[in-house]
Amino acid sequence: MTPDLHSRHRAALPDWLALYYADPIELTHGEGRHVWDAEGKKYLDFFGGILTTMTAHALPEVTKAVAEQAGRVIHSSTLYLNRPMVELAERIAQVSGIPDARVFFTTSGTEANDAALLLATAYRRSNQVLAMRNSYHGRSFSAVGITGNRGWSPTSLSPLQTLYVHGGVRGRGPYAHLSDAEFTDACVADLRDMLGQTRGDVAALIAEPVQGVGGFTSPPDGLYARFREILQEHGILWITDEVQTGWGRTGDHFWGWQAHAQSGPPDILTFAKGIANGMSVGGVVARAEVMNCLDANSISTFGGSPITMAAGLANLSYLLEHDLQGNARRVGGLLIERLRAIAAHAPGVREVRGRGLMIGVELANPATGEAAPDAATAVLEACRTAGLLIGKGGGHDTSVLRIAPPLTLTVAEAEEGATILDRALREFS
Repeated sequence: MTPDLHSRHRAALPDWLALYYADPIELTHGEGRHVWDAEGKKYLDFFGGILTTMTAHALPEVTKAVAEQAGRVIHSSTLYLNRPMVELAERIAQVSGIPDARVFFTTSGTEANDAALLLATAYRRSNQVLAMRNSYHGRSFSAVGITGNRGWSPTSLSPLQTLYVHGGVRGRGPYAHLSDAEFTDACVADLRDMLGQTRGDVAALIAEPVQGVGGFTSPPDGLYARFREILQEHGILWITDEVQTGWGRTGDHFWGWQAHAQSGPPDILTFAKGIANGMSVGGVVARAEVMNCLDANSISTFGGSPITMAAGLANLSYLLEHDLQGNARRVGGLLIERLRAIAAHAPGVREVRGRGLMIGVELANPATGEAAPDAATAVLEACRTAGLLIGKGGGHDTSVLRIAPPLTLTVAEAEEGATILDRALREFS
């Protein structure tokens, strides 16, 4: 029973390991865009295991590929030639947009960002890193050291010297009142001023094109292109963290960085979560000069595992062949407009924002404008009761509902989820 499992969880696992809901649920199986709990209740999944079940639950093409590979060999490590790893690396290099690209596989987004930081700091011979305010890049020691969201940063200790830049949050902060063009100019001026106060040997800027844990916030299109021009003047690398934005989720683009593509592709790109539809895969893409800069041996015991590579190949093929980016654009666009219409009659909704199937609904106290984390928790619980799973995030206040269904979401399912959200928002916001 779930209550017993909950008590066992609390007895065996860390207190800081977050669980959703006052009465946590155990998910036992899924199909398509739906999952079931241990009590047999069915839910429409609008969160996909934190944007990780990207295509669909129990997608036959992926489960078949995993089963067939498991029947041959599950593990070998990077000390041996690995056909699925080479094939997936070739395909990711091709779609990355980075010229002369090399790909290194990890087991998570945290590890991917950690590897990207190693590459950048080794290449530039500097431990100075620029990061965005309100950002989140993982839970490793180095990733926490560049995370600008205090709710996910348990220590101030770090191997890096991190300088935080304005621009990741459009709707709050000292520049929120400006027009998009003025906002971009102000952030560019802030970056120039900051670089003028350093020794000039900053290794890299790391940025999420759309901040995930931070509440699906993003700057105006083109801001990172403006940043890139300044970075290039100093030889500073641009790392784009595509752990949540990659593979067409934003609909308009295959990668989040492409909304800022005027000055060319990034030097380093990190990915994870959805690529293998739930299997543990992350990775780094970089131009060869940067990727090959390390002057010591290295391996990855579990990165590039044959079984996870088989899942990634099958899932990427399905995604491209079925134009799931286009589906995210079409169905996501309809869902965003539906949610904005709902928000017009829900005074506690401050903003509905997002792209494709990456949507944030920010809640605030209608009388004061202050963040409303209690209301967000209440809406999360109400949706669960009504059969809808969503996420939650945002700065240090956690007042943003995060909506990111599998990319095969249908129009009917989008309407079903919006109807549940409508009732919950009217009641609790």
